[in-house]
Amino acid sequence: MEHPELGRRERDVLALERRGFAGPGAKERAIREELGLAPVRYYQLLNALLDDARALAFDPVTVNRLRRVRESRRSER
Repeated sequence: MEHPELGRRERDVLALERRGFAGPGAKERAIREELGLAPVRYYQLLNALLDDARALAFDPVTVNRLRRVRESRRSER
């Protein structure tokens, strides 16, 4: 299913979040190598995507899971 309203980078960020990563640093390495982003910038984009209705329509399972993780982290503070 194509969602032209989400850009390629946004779709790539969500695709990376769907994957599992083994070992420390593997995700950050994938962020740099596959997306060409600094991890800080990646997480800024991801956080904005979690509040974007287009991202929710594109990948509701991933977005809702990440929203739950974000909320549990916020409530721990």
